[in-house]
Amino acid sequence: MANQTRLTDFLPYLLSITSNAVSDRIADEYRAHFGLKIPEWRVMAVLGDQGAATQRALVEATRMDKVAVNRACKVLEDRGLLTRQPNTADGRSHHLDLTAPGQDVYLAIMPLALEMERRLFSALSAAECEQFKDMLRRIRALAEDTGTQL
Repeated sequence: MANQTRLTDFLPYLLSITSNAVSDRIADEYRAHFGLKIPEWRVMAVLGDQGAATQRALVEATRMDKVAVNRACKVLEDRGLLTRQPNTADGRSHHLDLTAPGQDVYLAIMPLALEMERRLFSALSAAECEQFKDMLRRIRALAEDTGTQL
């Protein structure tokens, strides 16, 4: 089999395992300091950044499946970090938002998150970090463009 690429050199695989390693490292910190799992933090991050959202919007924003988002919302609601209000525009959904204690946790996590980002990407210069972010955005846009033949 000539010209066969090793799995460890296959970019989608490398991107996936790197993403998982970074997420695992961050998850350990969030769990230790705040008792949060990654899905719960992702929901909190989106609500903290964007404000109230429906569960459907959270699924789209986090790229997690409906069940994971539903479980995360339930845990956050049970902990008093998230509130659920009926959506008057669509009786089948709810607006989810952070409570005041949820906002406090979100604000407490952000400095930790930024410090972890700084440490994890310290192998790159500031310019390389910006280039890397740009490259990831372009790849994501191409992957999400359903009209593009891959």
